[in-house]
Amino acid sequence: MPRYAQLVMGPAGSGKSTYCNTILQHCETIKRTAHVINLDPAAEYFEYPPLADIRELIQLDDVMEDETLRFGPNGGLIFCMEYFAQNFDWLEEQLGQMEDDYIIFDCPGQIELYTHLPVMRQLVDQLQHWDFRICGVFLVDAQFLVETSKFFSGILSALSAMVNLEIPHINVMTKMDLLSAKAKKDVDEKYLDPDPELLLTEADNFGIKYQKLNKAIASVISDYSLVRFQPLDRTEEETISELLMNIDNAIQYGEDLEPREIPDLERDEADDD
Repeated sequence: MPRYAQLVMGPAGSGKSTYCNTILQHCETIKRTAHVINLDPAAEYFEYPPLADIRELIQLDDVMEDETLRFGPNGGLIFCMEYFAQNFDWLEEQLGQMEDDYIIFDCPGQIELYTHLPVMRQLVDQLQHWDFRICGVFLVDAQFLVETSKFFSGILSALSAMVNLEIPHINVMTKMDLLSAKAKKDVDEKYLDPDPELLLTEADNFGIKYQKLNKAIASVISDYSLVRFQPLDRTEEETISELLMNIDNAIQYGEDLEPREIPDLERDEADDD
């Protein structure tokens, strides 16, 4: 039987740990067993109870304090993740051999891990070897995307991660509940299912100097036609349910599960009589 996983990615501050806790609580509400594993060696606090924590294997603070390594925060985090990639047996031990597991991996926020370094691709390959069906969930802060120039930056990061990891991929616009009514309307109309070339013509903060480059970038995004965003508002249960349904469809969750037995209510009532 296959196992299932979400690989939760995105820039620092995009709400990855909050997302993991939100999905975990929603799974508890709908009576689904799910677990979260923290893969951020620099994490300081998260609300969910982790099934496993990479900080038991290696911590960023320990690496930065090592006088022989002399790493700063970014170099230290990359060192931690490369050390993790060399010790996947630790992760295998934490996961155990249970079937039908649904694991949410809370990943670090360094964007280079998903765009051009091999660590996360190695993790994906290893999980697939362990018979996991994986969906990449790339988060971007909605407050960051309300300007066209910043939107293009976010969409290119999402596209880069999608191409590099080669797994089913869902882009999520988080923190929709923190937007003003006007900003939320702009996001709904312009950015959830974007037309990059149209956005480029409407933008007034792109310089003439890079006009050809901007048009080329818009053309690349438009040609792929793969980057769309799904909104997530923590205060609206409907957005959480719809997002989880799309992720489940991407990894075909539930197709191999045994159907649950429905209690015979009439027989139970007869026994009570």
